[in-house]
Amino acid sequence: MKATVCAHEPVEYQLPGYGWTLKQLALWIEDDFQRCISRSALRRLVKAAGLSWKKCKQVLKKASRAKRAAYVECFERLWEQLCQEEIILISVDEAHFHRDLDLGYSWAERGQVVSRLSACASLAERINWDGAYDFTHGRGFIWNEGACNGEHTAQFLRRLVEWIGPTTRRIVLIWDGAPCHRAAIAQVTAADLGIELVPLPGYSPDLNPIEGLWKWMRQEVTQHHASPTMRALFDACKAFIDRINLDPEALISRLWPKFELDPEYEKLLVS
Repeated sequence: MKATVCAHEPVEYQLPGYGWTLKQLALWIEDDFQRCISRSALRRLVKAAGLSWKKCKQVLKKASRAKRAAYVECFERLWEQLCQEEIILISVDEAHFHRDLDLGYSWAERGQVVSRLSACASLAERINWDGAYDFTHGRGFIWNEGACNGEHTAQFLRRLVEWIGPTTRRIVLIWDGAPCHRAAIAQVTAADLGIELVPLPGYSPDLNPIEGLWKWMRQEVTQHHASPTMRALFDACKAFIDRINLDPEALISRLWPKFELDPEYEKLLVS
C-alpha cells in the first residue's frame, strides 16, 4: 500500500483524481485484491503503513536548480558582509490584502461546523502593499501607493531609503523579477539612491524571507476575520507591523533565511 500511494496516482489504476483518499484506496483494494474493507479497518492499515493525511505542497517546476544554488551561494556572501556590518540587507516583495476574510484551520468543538461571516466585499476592495524586511535590524516596513507598477515601485524605494535612515553602509536589496521591479523607472531610481539590486532566481518564493512576513500578517489580520472597512484593514496591517517590530529577535527567528537547499525538493524541478 505504501509503495502504491507514494509512487503512483489513482488515475494510473483507472480511478478518478490525482490524490489518494480512503475511498479511492478502498476501490483499489477491491479491484486488485477482490476484498472489501471497512473504513475503520482501512484507517488502521493506512496508519500501520506509516502514512498520514497531509496537505500537498506545490512545486514550481520551472525553477532552475542551477540558478537556485548560485543564489544561495551569493546570499551566503551577502550574509557574511551583513555580519561584518558592511551592508544593510533588505528583502522586498508585494502582497495583496483583501477586505474579506481568508480561511484557515482553527481549533473547534468536535463534530461542529466552524463558520465565520464574510464581508461579501468586491474584488476591488484590497490593499496592494509594498513590503520590506530588514535582515540587519530585524524589522519590517510596508507602504501603499496604489497599483503595483514601476512608478509606484520607484516611489516605494524612496520611502524605503527614508525609513532606513542615514547610513554609511551599502544598501543591498533582494527582490524577484516582477514587471514592476524590472521597469526602467524602478531600476534607475534604485541606482540613483545607491541601492544594489540582487534578483531572486525565477519561481523561487521560498528563498525570499518576506514571504513569511505576509503569511504571518494574514494569520493575524485577515484569517477568519473580515474587516468592516478598508480603513480598518489598513490600520490593522500597520498595527501588525508596529507590533512585531517591537521584538526584533522574534522577528529574525521567525523569518530566518534559507542557507541550504533540500536535495529531495530540488530533484523535483525540471531544469
